[in-house]
Amino acid sequence: METNRIKTRLIQFTTYFFILLFIYAAISKLMDFSKFQTQLEQVFSSHNYAVAISYNIIILELLIAGLLCYRRTRKTGLVFSLILMIAFTCYIFVILNFKEHIPCSCGGILEKMGWTEHLYFNIVSVILASGALLVINKNNLKSY
Repeated sequence: METNRIKTRLIQFTTYFFILLFIYAAISKLMDFSKFQTQLEQVFSSHNYAVAISYNIIILELLIAGLLCYRRTRKTGLVFSLILMIAFTCYIFVILNFKEHIPCSCGGILEKMGWTEHLYFNIVSVILASGALLVINKNNLKSY
């Protein structure tokens, strides 16, 4: 019984972590939207791409947070959290290895981290999402 409670707590912690992360990130980007788009333009060298990507990232973050709020859609939300964090991690890897100086397009307190710290943060986030999904799938959990 104790093991199931620990597994449930891991899933709950991971779920709340991503809800807070994605809502916070989306709101931070919206609060300084023009800066967010300008930073994306520096990466993609195109205003049109930056505009499309900026809107899509914010919408995705809010949609995923919404999916995580409901038990019926929580697993789907965790899958999309994992996919988005893998995409962000790959993006950071490219920035670190193939670009000169690019300012971080994150908002709020995450903006204070350097690219290497972001990479570590994202790797931990990927591990958290993977762990929660592994627990759900391995134990065929219905209630979490």
